[in-house]
Amino acid sequence: MTDQNFTNHRRLAPGYHYVLTLLLLVGVISAIVNVVLQWGTSGLMTSLLILLLFTCLLFVFIMMRTFPLKAQDRAIRAEESLRYFILTRQPLSRNLSIGQIAALRFAADEEMVQLVEKTLADNLKPDEIKKAIQTWRADYHRV
Repeated sequence: MTDQNFTNHRRLAPGYHYVLTLLLLVGVISAIVNVVLQWGTSGLMTSLLILLLFTCLLFVFIMMRTFPLKAQDRAIRAEESLRYFILTRQPLSRNLSIGQIAALRFAADEEMVQLVEKTLADNLKPDEIKKAIQTWRADYHRV
């Protein structure tokens, strides 16, 4: 396994992010075209039901990704709050967004406190935080 860093830390699941996205988009567009072509004919009800099915699949597709990410965000917030508390005996500021906290998880313990202070002072964006990290702390267990 290669060392993780800013340029290679993002993870994509090709089957989900590319194949399933493409198939759902083709299905939704085809269902819409089918409804337009069947407008005013006896096949309209079937076309509308197919469109409804693809619309439901689209919602399932979105929720299938967002629900686990929300749970992962909660776990990251808890882990990084505990880590910050162990390092400083202070609670992690509530002014940090989950994106900022998720970016800070890649910082080594030696850098974390200064990066938190810099983030709070300069309102750094998550990518800016990741670029500022000198010693990358890899996270190979994320979803």
